[in-house]
Amino acid sequence: QVQLVESGGGLVQPGGSLRLSCALSGSLFSSYAMSWYRQTPGKERELVAAIPTAAGSANYVDSVKGRFTISRDNAKNTVYLQMNNLKPEDTAVYYCHAATAWPTWTDYWGQGTQVTVSS
Repeated sequence: QVQLVESGGGLVQPGGSLRLSCALSGSLFSSYAMSWYRQTPGKERELVAAIPTAAGSANYVDSVKGRFTISRDNAKNTVYLQMNNLKPEDTAVYYCHAATAWPTWTDYWGQGTQVTVSS
């Protein structure tokens, strides 16, 4: 059974940094495109950053470009989201997402980790 376990959330002051981690178990990590979403109460879940399985560049929502970096370590079955210069509007629950198209489309979600940016 595939599981995604997130860690690294917490409370940080504006301008601070956090690094989120998401470890995948139960399947071949390198076959999954990985992404991070976030959600605040009353709003739809928003795609923040995505990274493909192999070659190819990452993509970001405009509001985090230049501040967030998504990366993956296939040897550790882990995807990261480095978040710098955090702003109060980055406050949300962050979710890890894994997706593969082989042999059929399948995707999984992590349980979410709270990020709060406040002074």
